[in-house]
Amino acid sequence: MKALVTVIGHDKVGIIAGVCARLAEANINILDITQTVLQEYFTMMMIVDLSHSQLPFDEIRRKLDDYGKMLGLSIRIQRTDTFDAMHQI
Repeated sequence: MKALVTVIGHDKVGIIAGVCARLAEANINILDITQTVLQEYFTMMMIVDLSHSQLPFDEIRRKLDDYGKMLGLSIRIQRTDTFDAMHQI
């Protein structure tokens, strides 16, 4: 199963490292990643592979959300099949 992770917030040192560390702790592999800084705003999107994680999806979501709140970031994760279904015409 794949998911889309988005991270948005004010740029600061260690955002990528911190998010990647949380994903690695959950045995989640990053398949693709893009990030940019627009003025002082950091944005990142990742496609991740959840198939080897033993954690329930809601727990992964909660852990990322809690980490984001701690840093003042918005971190969201959504299954790609749900995302695709929502955006089909």
